[in-house]
Amino acid sequence: MIVNYSTFHSYNFLTSQSSKPLAEVLNKLSSQMKFIIFFLGISTFCFSQKFSFIYETKYKLNSEKPDDVNSDYMILDLKKNSSIFRDSLDKNLDSIKLNNGHGRFKMGVENQFYIKKNLAQKRIEKVITYLGTDYLLPVEEILNWNITSEQKLIGKYRSQKAETHYGGRNWIAWFTTELPFADGPYIFSGLPGLIVSIQDSNNEYSFNLIEVKKGGNIFDARTKTVKIDWKKYETLAKSYFNDPFNINSKGWKTATFTDPKGNTVDISIKVKEMQNNILQDNNPIELNRKINYK
Repeated sequence: MIVNYSTFHSYNFLTSQSSKPLAEVLNKLSSQMKFIIFFLGISTFCFSQKFSFIYETKYKLNSEKPDDVNSDYMILDLKKNSSIFRDSLDKNLDSIKLNNGHGRFKMGVENQFYIKKNLAQKRIEKVITYLGTDYLLPVEEILNWNITSEQKLIGKYRSQKAETHYGGRNWIAWFTTELPFADGPYIFSGLPGLIVSIQDSNNEYSFNLIEVKKGGNIFDARTKTVKIDWKKYETLAKSYFNDPFNINSKGWKTATFTDPKGNTVDISIKVKEMQNNILQDNNPIELNRKINYK
């Protein structure tokens, strides 16, 4: 913050020719100092505290079934200029991993929402967990925001509309300067206030703030990562599609499983089921990165 000290030099306390009474001058200076102290206090509070912002996230993974909507609670943990966005289950499992060292066995590659941000450096990274390995995928697509004059009340926050393009989708966001953080859900950030609501123009993905928690614990259990690009991301996804149960790496030529009725079934049948499920989830959030498995 830059304070203009010329204000203080504009008054002559030592001469009797001052056009204003001394009491009036002191009172004005006192008011100015109170404002400065208040502003500094707000800045210190905002940027030294830890916050958790909980978003209700809804998304449609199958474009051919518009009524089939997934709903999850996802958390943006923010401290100073660093944040982690993940679903609530991922956060709980990260906590378990830090406490006892056991990781999570993650099925699949697509449709993971784990995002790390360094707001000061404008660095955004997507973390993909697959077969016990955490892969770090830099998000280099630049968000060019168009801030409009339209405003409305969302919950208790006075919010303003902004629009951008990301991942082959047009996005409509509402941010509030009442929460002075240039962050938001998933990869979205860079506005002069927290994003309280954002959805794509097709209403297939939406993030809506439902709770703000001061304090809490921001932690990162995924620090040992392998850096990849989108081409490698596609390779991993296709590897999962071709061998969803990782049979090839185990050296198995065949395998069986027991269904709920106690029948023994060849694993190839289950593989076909999994592949069909992957093909049905044909509407990823990064639509421009959609993988053609055929």
